[in-house]
Amino acid sequence: MSPKIVTVVGATGAQGKGVIAAFANNAAYHVRALTRNPSSPSGKALTSQGLEVVQADVNDLDSLKAAFAGSHIIYGVTNFFEPFASLNSPEKAMEVEVQQGINLALAAASTPTLEHYIWSTLPDAKAVSGGKYLVPHFEGKIRIDNYIRNEQPALLAKTSFFWVTFYHSNLQFPMFTPYWIPTAQKYVQFANYAADTPITTIGDVSVNISPFVKAVVEQPEKTKNGNVVLASLEDHGAEEMLQIWAGAKGTKAQFVRVSGEAFREIWPLWGEEMGVMMEFWDEYKEKSWAVTVPGQKLVTAEGLGITRNMLQGLEEAYQGFEL
Repeated sequence: MSPKIVTVVGATGAQGKGVIAAFANNAAYHVRALTRNPSSPSGKALTSQGLEVVQADVNDLDSLKAAFAGSHIIYGVTNFFEPFASLNSPEKAMEVEVQQGINLALAAASTPTLEHYIWSTLPDAKAVSGGKYLVPHFEGKIRIDNYIRNEQPALLAKTSFFWVTFYHSNLQFPMFTPYWIPTAQKYVQFANYAADTPITTIGDVSVNISPFVKAVVEQPEKTKNGNVVLASLEDHGAEEMLQIWAGAKGTKAQFVRVSGEAFREIWPLWGEEMGVMMEFWDEYKEKSWAVTVPGQKLVTAEGLGITRNMLQGLEEAYQGFEL
């Protein structure tokens, strides 16, 4: 039997690397890595791994259709923060991301061999909060979810909505970075949210996403038909998570809460984007990761048979992490 083709969008990104790792050494699968520029250093690195590397751009529907040809499994992902950084507008970034996600869905829907579409998305903060919180880098993906649900019923039957939680490397975002204060001889993390705000984390996404994606593919009866898979390692309060980082690095750190206004003044635009997400998590806590579509099931690590020893711990991830 010929191996099944697993096509990975965003193959050079953090999620893509982990998805590739889940299937790269399994003879039952053939990995096709998609990138905008196969001749780039990261593209050449994929080629050196013996992977099939194909040029495709999420802004170009025809390139996606060609790249998806013959695929049995497709992992789709978009990057809100790329247009957000270049356009300096959450509204315009959402417009770009929504079109990219629709392009992916259209190309997937037009792939006759497709058995499973894994779409990397996020919860509906607006629905969970009754309209109080709109998190732009969540909302664009929700609009894509709704497109699949309402306009592509045949694709929906093959789709898993895949929620990837907070990356350990998000400390590199300036509004989450602990800053060294020489006179205090410690790091300080400034926050517009409470110290006990729960953060659901995947840890090192490039490592811990692999068992989740593998389980999603191997247990389609649980994960397809528009069900949600929560890719999560563990939950920590915000201050607790900071202290795990500090312990792993052998240093001291202090969590300092500031007003939402001050947080946004320090980091204009970006402070608003990340600040509203953190305020949502602060208020809704464990409900932040709730499904909101009637009949939709939430599948966790436990439901997929993923045990703690199959995942890299957060402290270990931080030991090898540099800001």
